[in-house]
Amino acid sequence: MISKTAPFRYPTLILSVLIVLAAGVAFISSSRAQETKPAPQAKPQEPAKQEPAKEEPKRVEPPKKFDPNNLTAENIAETVILWAGSGAGRNLLSQIRKNGLERGRETRTAADGRSEEVRYELRFIHGEKTEKDKVRLDSKTAQAEYALVYGDGKLFGIINGATFTPRADAAADFIAQQAHSIDALLRYKENESKLSSAGKDKQQGIDLYVIDLVDKANRKTRYFISAKTFRVLSLEYEETPPGSTTAIKYTKRFYDYRLAQGVQLPFRTVLYEDGKPTVETHVLTVQYGVKMEESMFAGPETTSGNP
Repeated sequence: MISKTAPFRYPTLILSVLIVLAAGVAFISSSRAQETKPAPQAKPQEPAKQEPAKEEPKRVEPPKKFDPNNLTAENIAETVILWAGSGAGRNLLSQIRKNGLERGRETRTAADGRSEEVRYELRFIHGEKTEKDKVRLDSKTAQAEYALVYGDGKLFGIINGATFTPRADAAADFIAQQAHSIDALLRYKENESKLSSAGKDKQQGIDLYVIDLVDKANRKTRYFISAKTFRVLSLEYEETPPGSTTAIKYTKRFYDYRLAQGVQLPFRTVLYEDGKPTVETHVLTVQYGVKMEESMFAGPETTSGNP
């Protein structure tokens, strides 16, 4: 038996299904809408503050390219200065070598073949030019201790606390040691010295550049410089000793280059007079930037008399 109410149940059932489906579609649409909603963007962070970069010491770089067959005397001298300052050149040399203390020993050979051992201490304060320098050389032998002091354009000696006028030959040797030196080349520009090329040479299989330096006092020094390392290997000059009319040819040869507080310098030097070795110097210690009292380079008016 079929109920009369059946036709009314189907429409009701269909309507219920449609309502459920509509609700599901609405739920899915809402969910998808929530899924596709862009996520809030994070606030951009401010860049971190950086400390200002510290300025590095300026270094002088060697020339990238140059023709070794066409170097001027100034090119060679500037490269010598560059490497003497371990690549920092004149900047380092002027800062480090304002003053210094060098200790060493010398072996002096007399004309009769007898030798004498000397201990020395060399103190200096560099001025704007060599003529403004202050230099003190204390020497100690088995017989005596004395000092030669140069300052304010004057040279005098000190022995046992008293001043004296150095002998003419001792004064000439002291001045020559300063004028004919590697330092004179390193400071050629400050001293307003003139440079010129003397060509090339080869000694003991080593290729050399040869340059001449003439200072404001018209003293000439010839330098022999390694074409490979730009180290000064030797120098030559001529001087006429006081009381003589014959010039002597002096040669200094430099050995055993070492690094001292960033400065390249030879620790052994041999001085020749007309080809004969007369003085051999060995540097024992070197200190730059040493505090010194000005009184060490000052003295009362010189008095007559020799040690």
